[in-house]
Amino acid sequence: MKVFKFGGASIGSAEAIKNVASILSQEDEANCLVVISAMGKMTNTFENIVNFYVNNDQEKLIESIDFIINYHTKIINDLFQDEHKIHQKVTILFDEMTHFLSRNIAKEYDYLYDQIVCYGELLSTTIVSEYLNDVGISNSWRDARELVITDAVFRDASVNWVETEKHIKTKIDTSITTIVQGFIAGDLNGNTTTLGREGSDFTAGIFAYCLDAESLTIWKDVPGVLNADPREFEDPQLLEQISYEETIEMAFYGASVIHPKTIKPIQNKKIPLIVRSFKDLNSKGTKVTNKAEMIPHIPCYIVKKNQVLVSIASLDFSFIVEENISEIFKLFHKYQLKVNLIQNSAISFSVCLDNNLNHFDQLFNEMKVLYNVSFVKNVDLFTVRHFTENSLSKIYNLGTSLLSQINKNTAQVIIQKN
Repeated sequence: MKVFKFGGASIGSAEAIKNVASILSQEDEANCLVVISAMGKMTNTFENIVNFYVNNDQEKLIESIDFIINYHTKIINDLFQDEHKIHQKVTILFDEMTHFLSRNIAKEYDYLYDQIVCYGELLSTTIVSEYLNDVGISNSWRDARELVITDAVFRDASVNWVETEKHIKTKIDTSITTIVQGFIAGDLNGNTTTLGREGSDFTAGIFAYCLDAESLTIWKDVPGVLNADPREFEDPQLLEQISYEETIEMAFYGASVIHPKTIKPIQNKKIPLIVRSFKDLNSKGTKVTNKAEMIPHIPCYIVKKNQVLVSIASLDFSFIVEENISEIFKLFHKYQLKVNLIQNSAISFSVCLDNNLNHFDQLFNEMKVLYNVSFVKNVDLFTVRHFTENSLSKIYNLGTSLLSQINKNTAQVIIQKN
């Protein structure tokens, strides 16, 4: 069995969904498992619904729900006849979501987020599954929340691998094509959880591992794994071949083409990863395998935005020692802030943090009682793998360098744009 993953850009319109059907037909896979994200940028709109709901902004809440309904309805009308059963299936999903919003009494934001945002994937997979069946690609729709089992940490759940493997192996029929949702999962209490933003790649890796897949193909709107994000750098180059280890390093530092957690499960079973373009089926893309030499061997640029550079010192100017560092990292974990760079001296400790969940202000309010804390928000962290002097010069020219850290293969620079 092969595993395919299609992201939001590949299913964001009726024409895009037709293209997915063409890809599956051309690949001639009668028994693949297909992981699908929410359509287009729908996850952002569902996040807006959560925020408007929490802030009791009824006008904007209704506007956002109407936008989602109209968006999906247009795609459905372009793909199906008026009397098609898809209309009822999608209406049921919308009713479930609005019913949840009307009866919910929970206040925890992260819990609410997972229960609402999951409808992006439920809607997209329902529509794609029905369309594929209509055009002769027979498939079975399955709910990932009943297959990928996690703990109850909402918005960034950890996989219960024992339960997940048991559920996937017993509930997935590998003789037919199966459609499942990326990003969403479920805990043992029946609550919806999510695997972290952009977690659909990870979902694909989970299914590939549990099904002992022949390969995992991630379909993107880029030719494959590039040495730089084309939105940030001019003339990025395609990496034709790289190793699991190099991909893990790039993902760890923030390369957006592959989710950081995706690689390890497939590496454990040496399942090849292929990153291909859904826009150009003649392109072979990038192949990721065990101990593969990087071809071509060139500098690779990675940027992480919305970072916070934090400097921490003792209130009495004493040394920062292991006990302090342990206490500080417990606070990072408490507020789900990922550390992307560390630099310390005798009396201070500097870190660069992701603030994707907007928990930094809560951390600061607790930490300032214990330490002298200063910070700079909205900085960019640039990482250059296999750097050269010329490649580093490009980074330093982008703004003011606040901190840099260089080792044998990797350079990291925190830049504040001018």
